[in-house]
Amino acid sequence: MNEVDLMDRIVVDPGIFGGKPIIRGLRVAVEHILGMLAAGETSERIVKEYPFLEREDIQACLLFAHRAVSGEHVRERLASGAR
Repeated sequence: MNEVDLMDRIVVDPGIFGGKPIIRGLRVAVEHILGMLAAGETSERIVKEYPFLEREDIQACLLFAHRAVSGEHVRERLASGAR
């Protein structure tokens, strides 16, 4: 899966979590997944605990974080619909 497809999995919906980036419109915030990974959870375990998630969702969260710390304005781009 390429980066555009991965980033398409991350959306901003003002009606969910106050517009925080979420995965595929689900009520799972990117920051929640990143926090779980930072705490030592594996992608496999997260997908097992949240069976509606896919490994690509975890990869999308990591890509989002990478772009954010690289200085890209990913949140603003998501809100505007640009990738």
